[in-house]
Amino acid sequence: MMFSDIHIFLILGAFVGGFVNGLAGFGTALLALGFWLQIMPSLQAVALVLVDSCVTGLQGVWIVRHAIPAHWHTLMRFLLPAFAGMPAGLYCLHLIDPVTLKFLVALLMILYGAFFLFRRTLPNFSAPTPKADGFIGLVGGFLGGLAGLSGALPAMWLAMRPWPKDQTRAVLQPYSYVILLLSAGFLALRGAYTGQTILWFGTAAIVAIFGAQIGIFVYRRSNSLQFRWLLIIILFVSGLTLMLTEVMRAISL
Repeated sequence: MMFSDIHIFLILGAFVGGFVNGLAGFGTALLALGFWLQIMPSLQAVALVLVDSCVTGLQGVWIVRHAIPAHWHTLMRFLLPAFAGMPAGLYCLHLIDPVTLKFLVALLMILYGAFFLFRRTLPNFSAPTPKADGFIGLVGGFLGGLAGLSGALPAMWLAMRPWPKDQTRAVLQPYSYVILLLSAGFLALRGAYTGQTILWFGTAAIVAIFGAQIGIFVYRRSNSLQFRWLLIIILFVSGLTLMLTEVMRAISL
């Protein structure tokens, strides 16, 4: 692959990853990995996704900073179990076939997104589910450590809540941010951030921040119902993109 092609994939991955993070508060890995796995090894791609997610996610946390204290207890139901799942994901990074994992996550997202896209009304349930919330948080922490996919399952779960968009984001955004920040720190201690990764990050960060600002612009101009539909559509499109990317990679081998 030519030098210019590498930069095209790097920039495209950074932009779409930043945009979806700015819009939904998650999803950088889901979209960026589809591009970055074409030009770099899995460990390097995950390491870059983690640190890139932290840079773009900080903007999203800032815009819902006033809503976080009001939903602190809900956030903790997801976040505390995630601390147990994240180290397990990091440990399994070299043990579990990442292609198999991405196929499973992509399939789940496609089925979930398609189900709601073809329904007339969105499901709602407002009863407290602390045990289920904790389990979702645990698995999300595991996926965050494994592949930077911490927001996928919590986003699916929260899309079924009739919450205002600020409440959804006040839980989802800081949850994903903390998990990804800690995962990036652990990978840094393991020497995952090489000189090449840092150079790539310099380019990706600028583009991702720009993409995130566009995503935040769209977020601020959508109402709560529109935001819920955007989350579901993003899940479907992201899952389809991830699935097609892995199929193309398998065919090319």
